[in-house]
Amino acid sequence: MIFLISFFIDEAKKPTEARSALIEKTIRQYADMICRIAFQHTGSQTDAEDILQEVSVALVTKDAPLEDEEHLKHWLIRVTVNKCHDWHRHRKRTRTEPLEDYRETAAPEEFSLMEELWQLPETYRTILYLYYYENLTLQEIADSLRKSINTVSSGLQRGRKKLKEILMQEGWKDG
Repeated sequence: MIFLISFFIDEAKKPTEARSALIEKTIRQYADMICRIAFQHTGSQTDAEDILQEVSVALVTKDAPLEDEEHLKHWLIRVTVNKCHDWHRHRKRTRTEPLEDYRETAAPEEFSLMEELWQLPETYRTILYLYYYENLTLQEIADSLRKSINTVSSGLQRGRKKLKEILMQEGWKDG
């Protein structure tokens, strides 16, 4: 993957050999997380993989904090979310893909809840996803989304409430 990415990079901007090794290690370590976050935003595995590639290019071309693991993870989440926002702004409104494609990558009960999660506003959906699916703490989510911890906490509470309302409307039992 690094070879494909470096093909598009200017010779002057090519990373050193040591930096290339760090970038490759980072991509291997966080590729699944990036794809999951992108998929959660796009609903399409193909688009999620495209976003992974864009995040990988940003990792090579931008000044990512490769030496600090905690900051790197937050940086990757932030860039992934930003690339997803870009994807939403630039995609054609007529293009749709069936949600059934997702059934192959998740357990049936997880897919069922994911459908309801997609009905939430993006802010709540992102916070709930990062909290429950990526197991990030409120502080980590706040750092990644560049929001205050109070904003993330209230977003988590409101998102849970809205998700519960959706689940109750669809016949899920309280509990």
